[in-house]
Amino acid sequence: MTSLSTPSPARPTRRGPRWLRSFGVQVTAALVLGVVAGLIARQLGEPGGQPNGLTATLSTIGQSYVSLLKAAVIPLVFLAIVSSIGNLRRVSNAARLAGRTLLWFAITAFIAVSIGIALGVVLQPGSRASHGELAASDPGVTATWWNFLIGLVPSNFAGAQVNTHVEVVDGAATATSSVAFNVLQVIVVAAAIGIAALKVGRKAEPFLAFTDSALKIVQRVLWWIIRLAPLGTFALIANAIASYGWTTIGSLAWFVFAVYLGLAIVLFVVYPIIVRGNGLSIRQYYSGVWPAVQLGFVSRSSIGTLPLTQRVVERNLGVPSGYASFAAPLGATTKMDGCAAIYPAIAAIFVAQFYGLQLNLLQYLLIIVVSVVGSAATAGTTGAIVMLTLTLSTLGLPLDGVGLLLAVDAILDMGRTAVNVAGQALVPTIVAKREGILDLDLYNAPRSGEPFSEADEAAAERADTDATVDGGEPQETASRDTVSQPA
Repeated sequence: MTSLSTPSPARPTRRGPRWLRSFGVQVTAALVLGVVAGLIARQLGEPGGQPNGLTATLSTIGQSYVSLLKAAVIPLVFLAIVSSIGNLRRVSNAARLAGRTLLWFAITAFIAVSIGIALGVVLQPGSRASHGELAASDPGVTATWWNFLIGLVPSNFAGAQVNTHVEVVDGAATATSSVAFNVLQVIVVAAAIGIAALKVGRKAEPFLAFTDSALKIVQRVLWWIIRLAPLGTFALIANAIASYGWTTIGSLAWFVFAVYLGLAIVLFVVYPIIVRGNGLSIRQYYSGVWPAVQLGFVSRSSIGTLPLTQRVVERNLGVPSGYASFAAPLGATTKMDGCAAIYPAIAAIFVAQFYGLQLNLLQYLLIIVVSVVGSAATAGTTGAIVMLTLTLSTLGLPLDGVGLLLAVDAILDMGRTAVNVAGQALVPTIVAKREGILDLDLYNAPRSGEPFSEADEAAAERADTDATVDGGEPQETASRDTVSQPA
């Protein structure tokens, strides 16, 4: 009699020491090597007035990585918004949850911008900057409330616009065209389609199922891009050092210190108080959200981090899938405590102090209003220049002051995005806890501490394969293992 036995699954082939395969180690190494490469590139100079080969290579690699992230933004935003609104059909009290989510977005934004204003007034970073080493320049983009409101109205279905640039050289005109997308218009179009799908009802089920499937495909492609983050980080940091050097960056040291101090206060003081005040473990919150915070730091994109943010919110923090799939995309496009609250508050005060202008109480109140109401202007993409120009134009401050801060924007953007992502995961967790729908067993479950392990990836893929049964409704898995990598 022959006995049949189930073969044990093959263990993944090791590709080097575990610590070397760690995403955090790779990013840290990229930061250090980027600084070294940037210093070397700066020492090589600019022969013939042109960037040397190393600087040009670093610039190309960095710009290519940012371009890859931006290329994934539009389909991801559109599909995520439509899918998230469609998923509200699976959630009871959807309107109440949406309202509570927006309320907590506003509460945390108010706290963050208040901290930014206080630090700007106390530390006086603009008064400490060297006028001889900083030069104002055109920010390249200008945001006003009028333009912001007009920009909400879609010019076409895709929110696309064609920009044509004509350059005349030796009497010969050369025209180049490029297609750009207005992310705010994409959000408006996606929201309208998602709401319409909810109104249509059962007949829209095939469309919503297709949207969910397409979203998973885009998220998988985006994950491939995210895995290149160490390379992109290396090139971006190195190019910043090579282009600006320590002299210019050093002249903004107090500004950088003020921003990072504000980010640290929000991330390590305000958020823990909110977590503890709602009866949750601070340690479990950080261990659950840290993979997404780490990725936000290196990718510098809330939208780019969205797949991982949503996964840790659901699988680590215990937020129900139906609500998380709405709150996470909404937060990735509108919840920006770093980019839209702390940074513009300190930066606006810096510009005023640099030019010797005194801000009155009304202008400080306007900073708060802009930060709480205008967060959507950042639209989840890398950088916060749009939000800063919106703040400066509202206060009547010189817009060319934005150019003073460009030398350190890449360095600041890492910390800003990390705080953005932490807040985007915090709010749905708090709302779910207050509404009594948070899975406390999952929230308090032990975690491996390895956010990007191969075992987690395999588990995530199996979960996605078996996630839909009985007409597409999500199936709860019996395992309590936390999965931190997006599928």
